[in-house]
Amino acid sequence: MATILGANTLSTGYTIENSVRFADGDNDAFSRTFGSALGTRTKFTISMWIKRGTMGHSQFLFEGTDGTYPTHTYISSGNKFALYDGGENATYVTTYELFLDPNAWYHVVTRIDTTQADNANRVRFYINGVLQSTAQTNSITQSGNISLGKQVAHYIGRRASGTDSFDGYMAEVVYIESSSLGPDSFAEADDNGVWIPKDVSGLSFPTNSAYLDFEDSSNLGNDAAGGTDWSEDNIVAINQTVDSPTNNFATINILVPGTTPLTFSKGNLKAAAGGGWGHCVGSIGLNSGKWYWEVDEITANANAFFGICSETAAINMDNDATPYDQNGLILYFVDGRRTVDGTNSEGEYNAWGTTHGFALDLDSGTRTLTFYKDGSSEGSVNLSTTHFPTDEFCFPTYLGSASSNATNVEFNFGNPVTALASGNADANGYGSFEFAPPNGHYAICTKNLAQYG
Repeated sequence: MATILGANTLSTGYTIENSVRFADGDNDAFSRTFGSALGTRTKFTISMWIKRGTMGHSQFLFEGTDGTYPTHTYISSGNKFALYDGGENATYVTTYELFLDPNAWYHVVTRIDTTQADNANRVRFYINGVLQSTAQTNSITQSGNISLGKQVAHYIGRRASGTDSFDGYMAEVVYIESSSLGPDSFAEADDNGVWIPKDVSGLSFPTNSAYLDFEDSSNLGNDAAGGTDWSEDNIVAINQTVDSPTNNFATINILVPGTTPLTFSKGNLKAAAGGGWGHCVGSIGLNSGKWYWEVDEITANANAFFGICSETAAINMDNDATPYDQNGLILYFVDGRRTVDGTNSEGEYNAWGTTHGFALDLDSGTRTLTFYKDGSSEGSVNLSTTHFPTDEFCFPTYLGSASSNATNVEFNFGNPVTALASGNADANGYGSFEFAPPNGHYAICTKNLAQYG
């Protein structure tokens, strides 16, 4: 399989500027009912880039349904890509392979051509350009019609019933009727074997086709191919994000052990403590460069720490009754205490404010982490005076316990989930922060990593 666009992979060439963030539970989706139906509905192509948020439950990507006979592509509860056609044969097609990386962008192409003599070629999945082996229950009748392209409701991001919502990020959604196209129409492998997007604006888009590039925050359902715009169901401007297949931003890495008492939402940028100590770390590790991110505490709780941890600390915190006492932890406590290697400094800083910034300098002779409260510096920690390993990656960290009160926090690595009073990009023009990043500090994303990481 071609290399996926993972957390530390840079894409070059054609640039995708934006994606839309879907949140399971918000019932957000795009919908459109076609004005005229195809006479023969045998060939279709669906291409999209996705970055997953949650695992282990059914999530719909694209559906066309008359209420009785749906056709939909989705991610199964078993973390496989699948298609169901509710026509006369009730056909299920699913990949054998699992797709479990929440930190990477996947390119998914569903290629449908029921005219094919070989049943295996009537529905084909390509993930990052690679044709997937599939299992099938029943088969679509040769040259049989499916529910896509009918004069019925079509949905992106959930099913018609409002259930099985997608959670994560979606970019460059292309739906083409009357043609069965391979993945090379939408992307290609670069010289390093990385699967990267191509400009799709030159493709042919018949009447009931669509191309959603999500570039206009005031009209995210705009059809860039010139067709009828899609309705926005619980989609607003803040759903647009700069996290994209060509500039992958950090999120929370839900695969790290120790996250279990925490629950995650909003594209793995919001964490809520559910009782007992839990911790989470960012999806991108840092060992050089200067970096900036922000955290907002949405609901207050005394048991909330924010800062950085080492690789070893991230592992050792798992199942520790007092996880805050690890070497390789530098944390800001919500009541103003500073915790370094498990040692508290009472009243070191001011109590938690509205927005806290973290500026990590790994380039200068004195490696430092500086804490900011609502744009003002609260002081710095010299990493060389701690037990922070010099040969390990640093990770943005949240450590919290609900106790008797809920704690909800939102990370902003440059792709905020809440509308900002002011938007401040870094010096490269990437990201959007409540406060301006300190001079020389950058958003944690792959384009900055390629230059400074």
